[in-house]
Amino acid sequence: MPTTTRVARWLVPAVLLLTWLGIGGTLGPYAGKLGEVATNDQAAFLPRNAESTQVIDAQRAFDQEETLPAVVVWTADGEAGTPLGDDHRAAATRALASLTGTPGVAGTASPALPSKDGEALQGVVQLRPGLGDGLPDALARIHDAAAAVPGTTVQLAGPAASQADLSDAFAGIDGLLLGVALLTVLVILLLVYRSVLLPLIIILGAVLALGLACAVVYALADRDVVRVDGQVQGILSILVIGAATDYALLLTARFREELALRPDRTTAMRAALRQSAGPITASAATVALGLLALLLSDLTNNRALGPVGAIGIVCAVLSTLSFLPAVLVLLGRAAYWPAKPRPTAGDQGEPGGYGGHGVWTRVAALVDRAPRKVWAGTLAALIACAAFAPTLTAKGVPLDEIFVNDAPSVAAQRTLGEHFPGGSGNPAVVIADAGALPRVTAAIERTDGVAAVSPATASGRPGGPPLVVDGRVRVDVTLEGAADSDAAKDTVARLRAAVHAVPDSDALVGGYT
Repeated sequence: MPTTTRVARWLVPAVLLLTWLGIGGTLGPYAGKLGEVATNDQAAFLPRNAESTQVIDAQRAFDQEETLPAVVVWTADGEAGTPLGDDHRAAATRALASLTGTPGVAGTASPALPSKDGEALQGVVQLRPGLGDGLPDALARIHDAAAAVPGTTVQLAGPAASQADLSDAFAGIDGLLLGVALLTVLVILLLVYRSVLLPLIIILGAVLALGLACAVVYALADRDVVRVDGQVQGILSILVIGAATDYALLLTARFREELALRPDRTTAMRAALRQSAGPITASAATVALGLLALLLSDLTNNRALGPVGAIGIVCAVLSTLSFLPAVLVLLGRAAYWPAKPRPTAGDQGEPGGYGGHGVWTRVAALVDRAPRKVWAGTLAALIACAAFAPTLTAKGVPLDEIFVNDAPSVAAQRTLGEHFPGGSGNPAVVIADAGALPRVTAAIERTDGVAAVSPATASGRPGGPPLVVDGRVRVDVTLEGAADSDAAKDTVARLRAAVHAVPDSDALVGGYT
């Protein structure tokens, strides 16, 4: 063999390996940066044409300053049923007023308001959005200030407290998911191949594919070409690791068979690529096209997963068909150590033969012998399973069932619901024409399940003239039931029927419920 040919046979794999290691070193950190371009707004999890989505869009015009409310709840120390007097109320109001101007607080907090049973007080502190890691500190300052009221127990509820507890519960979840996935893959590969190096090589290829995918997605999301949220981030990691491992199994199994029949590792890899590249790319195309079908979804977060997932699949294929062959050619039989590639019984010296008498050997022979019968039978089975799809009932998970353990915000919300309307701090929102405000307000007040009605005012204080923006007004509606309860959902259905019936109101009902 000419010297030039021998050099090329080693140079090409070496260049591919160094290229991928450079990609990993340069682009790998982007896996941890996707959160910088992620968008987790509520509208992403709603249908584009839903009434709630329209309310979110219309509500932005009324937000003089977007805020995240924290609800402070005071109850008396000691036995339940102990009333709180005027002194407690005055001290609580002073405590809330002292928060004005502190880091993270927007505007002036509300005064402390007593419950009807006189056993609790509540006040609302508006926090600036996007505090991120600073949110727990802001809530701690609110708790410390509120704790100055003697003889009371303080709890924090509302969206701000819930967001802080959720952030704490999900802290590091992406890294945990990735670690569990890699450990699971490692165990499976060790059991399948009984090799020391090969599982590590396959995992390294999957991690490099993930780094490349995250870098591409980051660049596109930064330019608003694709959309990323927390759900998409988590799925992308598992998807790329799983796909890259799956495709690697096909290639490494074929390469092992070819090594047992051909003494030259380069020739064996060429044969393995010819045999496996087609199935790998066909499988990847199927998955990518299936993911792109999510672009037809009416949910923004589902549509976001389509192109991002397809990018991940493409990167997994690139790693499998370039990085992995390069490493396997450089290592040869050493990649399978301590096991040794051997011809299987029945190969008879023919590359790609179905050797042995195991179940998968028989399955492969059946597919090769009667492919039309196999795909037709598979299609019939899939259609039969899909026939049960209409029986799926998907319902939201209430806040008190999200956490494994009792989170502080859940306990606070429970206390709030015992003394105040369940929807306190998380109202339904009605947007309507300003000329119809009196009639819309009357219709809301007549609706069963409504505890309080409060039109938005120009001053931000109750009782002032309504805030009119482009001929529209906003009305906050406190529901008697907790915002995520079935009772609250039933109330929203009645509320929509009531305000839609008001002539010339063009009323829309949205909000968390």
